[in-house]
Amino acid sequence: MKGDPKLISALNSLLADELTSINQYIVHAEMCEDWGYEKLHEHFEKRAIDEMKHAEILIGRILFLEGSPIVDNLKKISIGKEVPEQLENDRLAEVEAISAYNAAIKLAGEVNDFATRKILQEILKDEDEHMDEIEELQDQIDHMGLPMFLTTKM
Repeated sequence: MKGDPKLISALNSLLADELTSINQYIVHAEMCEDWGYEKLHEHFEKRAIDEMKHAEILIGRILFLEGSPIVDNLKKISIGKEVPEQLENDRLAEVEAISAYNAAIKLAGEVNDFATRKILQEILKDEDEHMDEIEELQDQIDHMGLPMFLTTKM
């Protein structure tokens, strides 16, 4: 099925976001593991896996629409030197992702591709959950203080 070129371009932009996020989350996961924060390592690694699944879905949809997935276009990766900076960088990436998904959902509706719109809405729900998880961790840091928070993540 030949897809709308603007929508395929938007899907490739979302794919670039997902591929960038995978790299950022994997680096954060490995840093936390190196520091001995196993629970944070698992948290970041799980999120990276979620983003891999999103990338897989986007690649499949681009191919279905007879487009070419662009997998060598990464955006700026923001690696935090400490856990609070990691969480804030991840939060900012999720803010951008949520905005981009909302715009792509709107575009899919405008070009009458409601199947793609539904797929994007499902991914958007995951991104909203990621945002909620990040903000929950940031709230825990605010409430407990960083040293106490980190002791709970060993």
